[in-house]
Parts: sequence; structure tokens; C-alpha cells
Amino acid sequence: MELEEKPKYGEPRKYDPTFKGPIQNRGCTDIVCCIFFVLAVLGYIAVGILAWSQGDPRKLIYPTDSRGQFCGQVGTPLENKRQLFYFNIMKCASPMVLLEFQCPTTQMCVEKCPEKFMTLIKAMANQNDFDYYKNFCKEGATRSMGSPAILKAGLCPAMLMPSKPFTRRCFPALGLKGGVITVGNNSHFDDGTGNMRDAKDLVDGVKNATVVIEARQVVMKIFEDYTQSWYWILLGLVIAMLTSLLFIVLLRFLAGIMVWIMIALVILVIGYGIFHCYMEYASLKGEPGSNVTLQDLGFQTDFAVYLQIRQTWLAFMIILAIVEVIIILLLIFLRKRILIAIALIKEASRAVGHVMCSLLYPLFTFILLAVVIAYWAVTAVFLSTSNEPIYKVFNETECEHSRTTCEPANYSTSSMKAQCPDSECLFAFYGGETAYHKYLIGLQFYNVFLFFWCANFVTALGQMTLAGAFASYYWAFVKPDDMPAFPVFSSLGRSLRYHTGSLAFGSLILSIIQIIRVLLEYVDHKLKGAENKFAKFLLCCLKCCFWCLEKFIKFLNRNAYIMVAIYGKNFCTSAKDAFFLLMRNMIRVAVLDKVTDFLLFLGKLLIVGLVGVFAFFFFSGRVKAFDDTAPNLHYYWVPILTVVIGSYLIAHGFFSVYAMCVDTLFLCFCEDLERNDGSAARPYYMSSTLREILWEDKAEDPSSAQQQHDDDAQPETAESGGCSVERKTFFT
Repeated sequence: MELEEKPKYGEPRKYDPTFKGPIQNRGCTDIVCCIFFVLAVLGYIAVGILAWSQGDPRKLIYPTDSRGQFCGQVGTPLENKRQLFYFNIMKCASPMVLLEFQCPTTQMCVEKCPEKFMTLIKAMANQNDFDYYKNFCKEGATRSMGSPAILKAGLCPAMLMPSKPFTRRCFPALGLKGGVITVGNNSHFDDGTGNMRDAKDLVDGVKNATVVIEARQVVMKIFEDYTQSWYWILLGLVIAMLTSLLFIVLLRFLAGIMVWIMIALVILVIGYGIFHCYMEYASLKGEPGSNVTLQDLGFQTDFAVYLQIRQTWLAFMIILAIVEVIIILLLIFLRKRILIAIALIKEASRAVGHVMCSLLYPLFTFILLAVVIAYWAVTAVFLSTSNEPIYKVFNETECEHSRTTCEPANYSTSSMKAQCPDSECLFAFYGGETAYHKYLIGLQFYNVFLFFWCANFVTALGQMTLAGAFASYYWAFVKPDDMPAFPVFSSLGRSLRYHTGSLAFGSLILSIIQIIRVLLEYVDHKLKGAENKFAKFLLCCLKCCFWCLEKFIKFLNRNAYIMVAIYGKNFCTSAKDAFFLLMRNMIRVAVLDKVTDFLLFLGKLLIVGLVGVFAFFFFSGRVKAFDDTAPNLHYYWVPILTVVIGSYLIAHGFFSVYAMCVDTLFLCFCEDLERNDGSAARPYYMSSTLREILWEDKAEDPSSAQQQHDDDAQPETAESGGCSVERKTFFT
């Protein structure tokens, strides 16, 4: 007797008359991983407490002078002295060095930065000038001491120059005048020793200085734009939220019509974008400078310059045209599958209509994620500021103790000061050599890893909760009478009570892959200057492989959580069952499920497009009716980009509920086809809409109708053969 070959992807589900949806009598799963996760979270809390006890965020908030004191700290003598002043700015390699808080010159806290040129020698000639000069000197400097004694003791700088505060530090008031770098509108200045110096000597190079100046101007302009337009940005995000909510409500009652309207509007919006780009491209014909290429123009901080070039609008037009063609081709080739996908979206709309509180669940997930992100950020700040102040010897002449560690309290009487009379013990940076500081990198890594784990756990909890709620809807034979009173809360309770370990297990696997990707990005950053082509190629391949692996794990985890929510089994068993079920319905996964994802993506694209177009016409001033209402901005793309990104996140939050609903109903639908055959004894749980499409397909295929007749006549083989029949007829 020939042995029956075992199915490659497991046995199809058998008919079970007692199965009524998510199992109520279930036990705890993946207990070991649950215990491990709890211990890891407790360790995370311990790391936070340790960081909070050792760290000092004032090191990031306040500038630090040469004595290690914080400028502008409330409740100290320096409360009103908020700016950090550098005695000799030329000892710093460039302004970028100042941002790293390491400059080999005396630094002190002042109330405001110098506003005029002045040398110590000049200030000594007039009492009023000296009184002004003393604001930038250490205590103990008097006019009677004389300039040489003051400079030798390091009590005052040799000169002052016009400066402006930037990140609460006094930077030279650099500018560009006729292509020449100036400070205080002068290209030369007296360095306090009688020598005239060029303004460009204040920085490491003209190019770096120009970048810093322009970057500072751009940052300040962007900040000003936000202050002028924040309420309009908020209004745009509220419009995006209301539009998303309206779209979801309309999907509930007019799913089929709304999907086709959505498809048509997406095509029209992109088509209008192509038309607008062409009109801008044509209007610039013959304009002076409009034929300059983007390569010749290079990078410009004023992005409005790019909109004056024809090539920019041509690039936009080509990109939008390609997107339009791709969408139209996909719609043509998938037109039959779209009808089936619409039926699935209709079913999802009914499910959401019966579980309306599911639309509010993303707010709960958002709050939990905000807590996780805030805890990670605060812990990272405290860990990074838990170092001790390190003081080093800085000197004017050659000294064997240069850059060695010193103690400022007793440095004036130390042997190092005796050997190097002109040296000073100044604050250099934050560090430490204790056991805590040696393991600080490890604690930072633990902080990042637990951030990924907790964030993925919160996301997984949301997926399993929604999956359990929507599975309760699908497997309710009489809807909504057979559904729990509060399906979302019931599912959330089951997930936390029984499956915390499974959630932790799945999120742990995903977190490990993500932390590996972070390490690969770090290595790639370190190897940017390397010339080893093979190493770059290998690193690129690894990054690509782990990116694909992360996408696959996210897909597998998502379906595994659905199976856990329904059957209450452990993560590995549920992942295997979900994978085998998907493989037994591979064509559906590749076509039907992805078509619905595509349609939902078009919905998000439509909302972003509508809100983005409205924001463009409002902030750009293209519509005369908005001239008196719209704020005056330096860069109108700042609020537009903010509104577009915010609108996408809002739309994604609403549509993520639909996406989870579709995935859950899809898996339940596949199991329904395997468990039942549509007879009176084994009726389908699917909706009448899906059933009608199924029977229409059967009517179009005589062979499938004959096969179904044979199956009805042979109930013994219906369980094994029915699923393949349904799969065939469903996609005919």
C-alpha cells in the first residue's frame, strides 16, 4: 500500500463545531521570555535611576566656563550671565570647534557679548572704557595694575570684537561684504598686541566660516517661520485628521464608491501636479538664469532659488508622470482583483463599524510610544551628562605639562604652575575613569536596545489587541449579538494576561535585527573615508539583507500575533501556523492582500495630496484671496513640508486600524475556506458580499461547479478537497 504524501505546508484546518472564534480558555504562553522581558525592564528602570543620580542635564542646557561653572544657571551668582565669552577666539580651530565645547582659551560667563572693537591698551586710557572692558575680565583686574600685569595674570583678554550670541556663546559677528569676510563691518582688526589681522583669521578657513554663517541664518529663519505659522500648521493637521476621520466614516457606508472615488481623485491630483509643473516650466522659458542646471547651481540654503530653474520643474514633472503611469498600469492589470479587494475592504468597514472604539486605539498606542521615547531620550541625556568635569593645563609657551590633567583648586600652588608660570588650569571636557564611566558605553547600548524592544512591544500589543477584536467580529455567526460587549478591551486583557511573553518574544527578534542594522549604519559611517571597495560592497550587501530580513520578520510577526490572538498558542507555533496558512494561500497573499494594501496606500496618498495642495496654495501666496491671511515667511516650504509629513502620520494612524483589520479578516477568511464548505452543516462565516463574489466566480467556471457538486456528494473528502476548490474558484 502506497503511503500518502504529507502536505508540504501542513494539513488544512479541519471542521470543528465548537470553534467560535478567539479561544477563551487559554493559558500563559512563552513564560520564560515574559520573565526575561520583565527583568530587562526592571534593569532598564535601574539604569534610568542610576543615570538620573549621576547625570546633570545642565551640561547640555548651560555653557560651561573655565572653572566648570554653568552660565545662566538659576539660583547662582551667574544667573544673569547667560553668554559664554572666549578670551582669544583665534585659538579655536573654527566655529565648529566651539560647538564641541573644547577651545584652548579662557572662557567666562558674561551678561551680553561685546558690541564694539576695543583693545586693553586703549581701554586703559579712559575710565569709562575700562569699566566697560571689565565686564569681560576676571575678578581682581584693576586699572592701576597696568596692561602687562593684567595680560600676564590672564585676567583680561587682549582685545574685544563685535560678537553675537549663538547657542548661548559669543561668536564673532562675521559677515560677507563684497565677497570679503568682515567682523563688525571691518575686514581688519587690532589683535591687542599692535598687529593688524585679517577677519578671516578668526576661522579656520573662509569656506567653513561661510557655511557656518549661512547655516546659522537658515536655522534662525526656519525658527522664525515656525513661530509665524505654527497655528496655521496646527490647523492643517486638524484638517488632515478630520479628512481622515471623514474618509473612514464614508468607507463604513460607501466602501465601494469611496474606493473608486479615491482612485479617481489620486489620478486627478497627480495629473494636476503634472499640469502645474508643466505650466511653471513653460512660464520660465526665456527668463534670465532659468536655464541654469541643478549641477551648476549646487547646494543653496535658499531653496526658493531652485524654483526659478526650469530643470527643477522638469524633474518634478517627470517624477509625477512616472508615478501616474505606474498607478494606472497597476490598476489596469489588477482591475479584477480590485473588485475582490473592495469586497474585503467593505468587510473591514463593517468590522470597524461594529468595533468603533478601535479607531481610538491608535491614540493609546501613541501615548505608550510617547512614554517609551521620552524615557529613552531622558535616560540618554542623563547618561551622556553623567561624566565628571576634566581640567587640563593650557599654556602660551612650551611646557612639558601641556594638556595634562590638573586640579583648578590648588593649581596656583602646584609644581606644574611653578614650572610653567604662564599656564592655566582650564575646563576641557566631561569624562571620567571610574568603573561607572568605563561601562557608560555599555549602558548607552542597553538604553538603545531596550528602547527598540519596548517600542516594538507596544506596537505588537496594538496589533494583537486589534487582531483579537476583529477576529471576534469575523467568527461571530450573528453579528453583533455573538460578539463580546467590549471586544477591544477584552482582547487587550487577554493579550496582557496570557501573551505578554509572546509579545516580548516577537519584539525581541525584531529588536535584535534592528540593533544590528544600527551597528551596520555606525560602521558605514566610520568607513565613509575608507578606500576599501570590497568592504563597502560587503557592508552594502549586509545592510540590504538585514533590511529585507526586518521586513520579513515584521510581516511574519504581524500574522503570528493574529494567530496568537485567535488560538492562544505560543509565538513559535503561531508563527509556524500563520506561515503555513499563508503558503497554502500564496496566490491570495501575493495578489489579494497586497492589492488591499495598495488601495489603502492610495487613500493615505489622497489625504496627503489634498492637504498638501491646500497648504501649498495657502503658504506660497499663489491665491490672492489668502494674501492678507497667510503669514509672511522666509521659506514657505517649511510649513508645507511639516503639514505634509504630519498629515501622512495622522492618515497612517487611522488607516493602520484598517490595515490590521484587513490582515486579520484575510487570515480568518482563509481558515474559513479550510474549515467550512458553505453547506447548512458547515456554513461560511464570511459576509454575504464575499460569498456572492465567490458564487459568481463559481458560476463562470463549469469545471469548478462540477467539482463542487462532486465534493457535496463526497462529504468525506470535502475537508481536504474543499479548500483547493475554493482557492481555485476564488481566483478564476
